[in-house]
Amino acid sequence: MSLYTKRGVSAQKEEVHAATKNLDKGLFPRAFCKINEDLLGGDSDWVNVMHADGAGTKSILAYLYWKETGDLSVWKGIAQDAIVMNLDDLLCIGIYKNLLYSSSIDRNKSRIPGEVLKALIEGTQEFLDQMSSHGVSIAFLGGETADVGDVVRTVAVNGTMASRWRKKDLVTNEAIAPGNVIVGLASYGKAVYETGYNSGIGSNGLTSARHDVLSKAYASYTESYDETLEDDVVYIGHHSLTDSITIGEEQIQVGKLLLSPTRTFAPLMKEILEEHFTGIHGLIHSSGGGQTKCLKYMPDGVRIVKDNLFKAPEIFSIIQGSSGSDDKEMYQVFNMGCRMEIYTDEAAANAIIQLGQSFEIEAQVIGRVEAGVGKSLVIRKEGAEIVY
Repeated sequence: MSLYTKRGVSAQKEEVHAATKNLDKGLFPRAFCKINEDLLGGDSDWVNVMHADGAGTKSILAYLYWKETGDLSVWKGIAQDAIVMNLDDLLCIGIYKNLLYSSSIDRNKSRIPGEVLKALIEGTQEFLDQMSSHGVSIAFLGGETADVGDVVRTVAVNGTMASRWRKKDLVTNEAIAPGNVIVGLASYGKAVYETGYNSGIGSNGLTSARHDVLSKAYASYTESYDETLEDDVVYIGHHSLTDSITIGEEQIQVGKLLLSPTRTFAPLMKEILEEHFTGIHGLIHSSGGGQTKCLKYMPDGVRIVKDNLFKAPEIFSIIQGSSGSDDKEMYQVFNMGCRMEIYTDEAAANAIIQLGQSFEIEAQVIGRVEAGVGKSLVIRKEGAEIVY
């Protein structure tokens, strides 16, 4: 049994998918988000979309770092995580502006004081203002902040995003087919709209990352983990949050690497969708499920081959070295440095890569779509082949 499973989480969300399998899949079943007819406007040329997601257990890392250092700024990153996990999912169906956002914060008041709430709420508005400056318009419509100490140990930060969008401007993944190439956008580095180095970790797999990297000393924060877990999976790493790691010419704390705010690709994707929409056959946000996420949205009769992925950034080497996880599990849990996939043709791929460079986001052809039986994924790395 994998460490991820022993900690009570699932990269593939099998039970969630089983619980929802009988629900209506919307107008376009392979689209990355559920798309509904236009109930708000009653126009057959338009659709409605509403999406919910959040920062997940990354908020526990923020809690630990804040308790250890007193640094409130990490909570603004958690606010960004909750927004981006919604925004970048909606990017995958072609929506990049005229969005509505509502925040949901559940806290244990005895542990999460008003100054943390203030940092979360102000961080939300600051990030939305930043996106507006890049032409990605998102209105903040408030939300719910609840004191539910009997339910949560520290704090849960989530959000809901909605849009009314023209049907002809949707990306539904129905055009993905053998012959497509896949352009990957790197999740790490420093984009022109970021203020510092981003480790690329995003907001998925943080339960494993936290327990695998941090030392047993953090078990003293009993509110930070499930007391039913076996001791051999609780904080089994060797690092403190304030240990420094060399990244290029910088010294960056382990805590800051783990808490790097999830990069949004919205400013870049806005340009790609506006300039190359007809060349976009599909879009996948490699979030929960990591590099295997694409399989959920593929048609039958294809084999996805990824044989030119980015070299995984340092944070994933730290996690793998601490956990002893094999490559198959790592690529199934984490994005491994590539969090957005663009299914396109070779002609459009070159232009997309150049646009990425203009935002200082690494982009390259990471693989292709081939004909196959059923649907499968092959990842090739340093002469080894991983099959899903």
